[in-house]
Amino acid sequence: MVDSPITVSFGAATHPGLRRQVNEDSHLAVPPLFLVADGMGGHEAGAAASAVVVEVFEALAGRESVGIQDVREALDRARERVHALVTGALAERAPAVQRAAGTTLSGVVIADVGGAGYWLTVNVGDSRTYRYAGGVLEQISVDHSVVQELIDAGELDVVAAARDSRRNEITRAIGAGSDGEPDFWLVPAEPGDRILVCSDGLSGELDVERLRAVLDETADPQEAATRLVHEAMVRGGRDNITVVVVDAVGVRGHDDLPSDTAPAGTRDEVDSDTRPTRVRGRAIDG
Repeated sequence: MVDSPITVSFGAATHPGLRRQVNEDSHLAVPPLFLVADGMGGHEAGAAASAVVVEVFEALAGRESVGIQDVREALDRARERVHALVTGALAERAPAVQRAAGTTLSGVVIADVGGAGYWLTVNVGDSRTYRYAGGVLEQISVDHSVVQELIDAGELDVVAAARDSRRNEITRAIGAGSDGEPDFWLVPAEPGDRILVCSDGLSGELDVERLRAVLDETADPQEAATRLVHEAMVRGGRDNITVVVVDAVGVRGHDDLPSDTAPAGTRDEVDSDTRPTRVRGRAIDG
């Protein structure tokens, strides 16, 4: 029997939305991995790119926990698979989109640090990972997008960003001609934590207050995931929608660990003046 540092209950839901015939999203919700990949490049290209990335990470499923080196190595393999995809069979069938084929990736894996349970968060692109705890919903990940860069520079506020025509332009991806590095955060887990991972088909339709309300009102994680997808469709469903909800039912404690415990290679948390509000944790050099 797997003895995980975080015991979880979880659910996942996905839908192509109301304006797309093909769902280019893929997801993985198998302990210790909870990830969402949002493909790009149009129909076959995006769906294939997100699927191969999730397939690579599936090889880590069933472990007690996963470390940052495991994730880095999986990301390297995923990039190779996407590159092979767009220069091989996909290039032959769809040469017009091969350069644009790629995917985002966001989510958490269960990590063990000195015997205690942590959420190791990974992000490339503009899919998102949030933590809901104590009635507060905070975004862990930071969007790799043109709009987010403008927000960070003080040239755009959050309200204007939601309407900006560049909101779907991302600056990092797996594939799509990007070699941008992922961001990692290491967050101490607590019993009662609820993690939300989603593609921008959800975050583009529901604001933070509505996300928080649904997570607060819906106890079962599968019901919460299904309800969030439904509400995104009611509000327009303009993109593919994928949601993974993970609840920490039990967590190995942090009482015996020093407060600054983190894997080698960590650095101080990014200045909060230049990033969205996020949970207390450490950013890790990618």
